Amino acid sequence: MLASPYILAQSEASVYNLPSYFVWVFGLLLVAGALAWLVATVLGFARARAFGLSTRWFALGSACLILYHAHWLALVLSINSQNGSIIFPILASLNLFVVLGAICTIIGFARLNNPRQ
Repeated sequence: MLASPYILAQSEASVYNLPSYFVWVFGLLLVAGALAWLVATVLGFARARAFGLSTRWFALGSACLILYHAHWLALVLSINSQNGSIIFPILASLNLFVVLGAICTIIGFARLNNPRQ
């Protein structure tokens, strides 16, 4: 696992040519994912009153994944600014919202206490 950053540091002299479709596919999937998680968050909070507290935790997990997508956008904008003091803190905490979303989802599953009979 520690070898990967070392290999990337060694390949600094290499120049990679992005395929023409890369930016469009990456951007489209990023926007589509953010919109889908936004719909999931809105539906989760709208139905939380009817279905109980566990639904709120799932909605919070969805909101964390919206923030994850916003974090990617912040990373792209910081890379465009070419300011290393901004890029690396954003990159280091990239999966923070995935972890928080997973914790919220785990709590939501733990609070599901009315199984169908």
